[in-house]
Amino acid sequence: MPKMKTKKSAAKRFRVRPGGTVKRGQAFKRHILTKKSTKNKRHLRGAVAVHETNMGHIKQMMPFAGL
Repeated sequence: MPKMKTKKSAAKRFRVRPGGTVKRGQAFKRHILTKKSTKNKRHLRGAVAVHETNMGHIKQMMPFAGL
């Protein structure tokens, strides 16, 4: 059998927190920021948790993350 491999793109985007939740960065804050309001950009700061409906995809992409 071939070895299971981690999707390296997912490993760079997600971090597993000690409680078992997965941390991700916010989308829509990379470019074209002039037309976005200051309030919108402020709310996009920081990291958020991955929704539980997407955790199955994360587990498939990162089989050794301890999820």
